[in-house]
Amino acid sequence: MAGFIKYHCDMSTRISLTAEVPEDLSGYRLDQIAAKLFPDYSRARLQIWIKDGSLLVNARQLRPRDRLLSGDKLKVDAELPVQENWSAEPMALNIVFEDDCLIIVNKPANVVVHPASGHGDGTLLNGLLHHHNALQQLPRAGIVHRLDKDTTGLMVVAKTLRSHTALVNQMQAREISREYEAVVQGVLTGGGTVDVALGRHPVNRKKRAVVETGQRAVSHYRVIKRYRSHTHLEVKLDTGRTHQIRVHMAYLNHPIVGDPMYGGRQRVPAACSSELINCLKNFKRQALHARRLALHHPDSGESMSWESATPPDMVGLIRELSKDAEIGGNF
Repeated sequence: MAGFIKYHCDMSTRISLTAEVPEDLSGYRLDQIAAKLFPDYSRARLQIWIKDGSLLVNARQLRPRDRLLSGDKLKVDAELPVQENWSAEPMALNIVFEDDCLIIVNKPANVVVHPASGHGDGTLLNGLLHHHNALQQLPRAGIVHRLDKDTTGLMVVAKTLRSHTALVNQMQAREISREYEAVVQGVLTGGGTVDVALGRHPVNRKKRAVVETGQRAVSHYRVIKRYRSHTHLEVKLDTGRTHQIRVHMAYLNHPIVGDPMYGGRQRVPAACSSELINCLKNFKRQALHARRLALHHPDSGESMSWESATPPDMVGLIRELSKDAEIGGNF
């Protein structure tokens, strides 16, 4: 989907809300009622507003556990705080869609999404703040999900707190569809599902691993094209764990081409061309691309989707694998 569609999300950093307790919520706790009446905001955010006096009941500050009656009036008057001391930095962003509520950005390789140890600046977040400074008031500057440094493709960023809460809820309810393409080592005979829990690697804390005590992680994959010793896959996620596709493919003994952390020794087809050998040896990132993103617009509820073309380095890799398959026999 391309172009610019304007919706009417409130982009102010000031939040003003009012509501009256209905009969069916009479006798419930304030925090429970607030969550029902203001569903666009997280329970944690509402707790903060109750405790700091930004959320009043009949013009009085109450405790979260206090019980309310039908007809009680709730009023929120809050200023969104700056979340972190992040710096805004000029950055060329490939924005494929933007309106008052959200940004869809196509992330290139070699770009870290969020500042962390060793990457305090030069991240996608820093560039987004330069593009729209009001993101400073949102959790993680509105970033709803991440891609690894060298994974390319589509990401959604919320521009308002209401949009952020709505998109996070969609993500948790598995209502945001994320579709990837990957080139993996080895020949897969068909598609399937990987449903194994992921957690921290027991030795290397920078890595993830399949562990019984980890979080459930589900990836569905299907074959796009088989080559002599590689497979081009489409992968869809039910969950979004750190390094999920990379670990799941390695778990199947079909690691992603170029993956520096989980890829192992690069496999080269027998009697292949020097061009393919060079292409495989010089592919220095995981051949993984977030190519399609679909969600419900946080304000209008409209179903929306976007697609991103396969990046040039993966196009080149697939071209050389195709040439090799023509020489050695197609699958």
